[in-house]
Amino acid sequence: MNELTVGQAAPPFRLVSGDGQTVALEQFRGQWVVLYFYPRDNTPGCTAEACGFRDVYPAFQQAQAVVIGISTDPPESHVKFSRKYNLPFLLLSDPDGQVARAYGSYGPKKFMGKTFEGVFRHTFLIDPQGQIAQIYRQVKPETHAQQVLADLARLQNRGGEN
Repeated sequence: MNELTVGQAAPPFRLVSGDGQTVALEQFRGQWVVLYFYPRDNTPGCTAEACGFRDVYPAFQQAQAVVIGISTDPPESHVKFSRKYNLPFLLLSDPDGQVARAYGSYGPKKFMGKTFEGVFRHTFLIDPQGQIAQIYRQVKPETHAQQVLADLARLQNRGGEN
């Protein structure tokens, strides 16, 4: 698959949340969506990133933006992760990595000299019309949520959308 670019339509998806609900991207048409892919629940970087979004979540709500995290972890893992860290946003399970692949966020990774397939830490800011407005491929988990929030404010002001 070709790498996604700003201005393209965000690839559609239907995934299961921790509470067993099927969630589709199209449900959020008319709203800004922060779609972030992360490797694994309860790991240091992923926890820092999720807690960063949690800590500024009221500002995302005020901006009428939905935050959605996606990993290959099963729904049960997402429930435990959400409860442990009081995460107020959706975490969706992409067990075979197909949605992550559609977003160019899955592929070969190296760790301790071994190569394996896994989820890349990428984020996509999707506008109310379903177009990709911003792509983050170099994510610093500790400060990422603030960066996305600042870009969301800039894009909403420039575009006049709320």
